[in-house]
Amino acid sequence: MYPGWMHMWKHAQRHGPWGAHAGHVHHGGGGGEGGGEAQRCASGEFEGEFGSGSFGVRRPLRFLAYKLELTEAQVSDLARILDELKTERAQAAVDHRRTVSAFADAVAGEKFDDARAAEGAALRVKSATTLRDAVVKALGKMHALLDAEQRQQLAYLVRTGTLTI
Repeated sequence: MYPGWMHMWKHAQRHGPWGAHAGHVHHGGGGGEGGGEAQRCASGEFEGEFGSGSFGVRRPLRFLAYKLELTEAQVSDLARILDELKTERAQAAVDHRRTVSAFADAVAGEKFDDARAAEGAALRVKSATTLRDAVVKALGKMHALLDAEQRQQLAYLVRTGTLTI
């Protein structure tokens, strides 16, 4: 069998003969920026080897600039907002790994270590609170940045699951 066919055969096994099924969108095709790179499930999150963006789309700034028809100044401000949110999400990922480690340490010994488990749980709550506050702050900044029509379009994208926050 020609080696190039193996990829298509495996893809058909995972996704059916037409490459997409209920809840999934396949961005296929060759060439062009981003072509054939990602698959988005119904929640808006990308899956597979390419990971997911913090806003549920692979390139949130470009996506929002296009969908909301942003001006250059708005794109610049939105880039700063998304960068701050990306930093907070990265810190939350680090905290998540620390909480998992704390939980593992708590169950590893002869006796369950209540203090270590409580430490991990407290870190998880603190991290979730910090991330929640960062998302609310980012949404507030985005609201102030956009005009009424753009806010309605953003709300539509969030409500339909096209954009996850």
